[in-house]
Amino acid sequence: MTYPPNAHTAPAPGLEQPRPPAVPAQAAPAGPPPEGPERPAGAWAEARAVLRRAATTEPGRLQIIGAVLAVLVVAFGAVTAYEISARAASADDVVSRSQPLSADAASIYRSLADADTAAASGFLAGATEPADVRRRYAEDIATASRLLVKAAAHTEGSAESTREITTLGEHLPRYTGLIERARAANRQGLPLGGAYLRYANQTMTTQLLPAAERLYAAETARLRADDEEARALPYLSFALGLVALAALAAVQRRTYLRTNRVLNHGLLAATAASVVGLLWLVAGHTVARAELDNAREHGQSSLEVLTAARINSLKARANENLTLVARGAVLTDDGKNDKYETEHAAGMKELTAALARARELADDDAGRAPVDEAAQRVADWKERHSGARATDDAGDYEGALKRVIGPDESTGRSFDQVDAALKRALDHEQAEFTRSASDGRDALTALPLGAGVLAVLGAVGAIMGINRRLSEYR
Repeated sequence: MTYPPNAHTAPAPGLEQPRPPAVPAQAAPAGPPPEGPERPAGAWAEARAVLRRAATTEPGRLQIIGAVLAVLVVAFGAVTAYEISARAASADDVVSRSQPLSADAASIYRSLADADTAAASGFLAGATEPADVRRRYAEDIATASRLLVKAAAHTEGSAESTREITTLGEHLPRYTGLIERARAANRQGLPLGGAYLRYANQTMTTQLLPAAERLYAAETARLRADDEEARALPYLSFALGLVALAALAAVQRRTYLRTNRVLNHGLLAATAASVVGLLWLVAGHTVARAELDNAREHGQSSLEVLTAARINSLKARANENLTLVARGAVLTDDGKNDKYETEHAAGMKELTAALARARELADDDAGRAPVDEAAQRVADWKERHSGARATDDAGDYEGALKRVIGPDESTGRSFDQVDAALKRALDHEQAEFTRSASDGRDALTALPLGAGVLAVLGAVGAIMGINRRLSEYR
């Protein structure tokens, strides 16, 4: 079978032959895609975008307001708890550490000075030292040693106090050794005993007492530093409290203007918690500061003056005894006067001035009465001392000795009366200080915990108040 050859068939008349589809031209290489809108890069930028979108709607704005209020109220409570905790700790240090250490340092000084006085009195009594004088010396040395151990255990972190305690620990055995040599020589009637006693007194006055005085000054300085820290104003707590209250008031005003609702219970609770916290802060710190001021002005200041008075009385008594021991062998630097008699007169002058100052500081009759008695006994002491010196200058050594260490109508009797009166005054002022300082500490004790609890309650109230508004949009 044969087929006709391929040939193009002419289109039928009246019909239009469709055109073959055109072959698309080669597309040009595609260029970079057009840049779309910029997207925020990074978490912080995305967060800002979310906040920006939230701030354009009322629910979003309310959420931001609630978060800010909660942060402000919590910050107020946290800062208050932190600042008041630090001040309460300082107040507790004043009561339980700083002031007791300062008092112990003063007792170390007094015990050492009294031991030196007792040693001189016993030496003047002759070969047979009175038992009560011997016992007084032993008790003073034991007290000083015990308080040194206590001070060493509680003065951590104070290089100055540690240095002075080391000095006292090194020289106290040397002093007691010299006193025992003086006693041994005195029992044998050897003049060398007086030399040993004077050398022991020199060790006491040039090594032990200056170190004890520096220890007392260091501990008193630490007491003052703790007192200043306890009384410092918590400025940041006050500022945050006022800011939190202002923010809460502004939000409640905004709510009223937008809803005509006078009260929002949650915001009202947050405001009440913040007001209570701020008032508690103001009242607690005011009471604590007032009590600590009272403890410092009418307690610690009086204690310092009375301690100085007692120290001067001990020095004067020791120099009075040594005047008879030396018998004019030790002169002042200019060689014109008896050294011990000159120092005794200076000590009595300082004692009189300290008693006058102590009476000014005493704020009640119970505090003034022992000071007045001490002043009267000092006047008697001066009169009896003048009589003893006149007797000694007339060549009656035994008569002068009786006027100085005798059991009745002697300067020793006057000294004991002065010392007893000063002790009563010190005990009274110590009790006044402890009471006032303890009241100041107690005024701050519960405030840190209370501020934390009130801050949590305030933050919860603020969030609940804002959520109440948010529920209206759901």
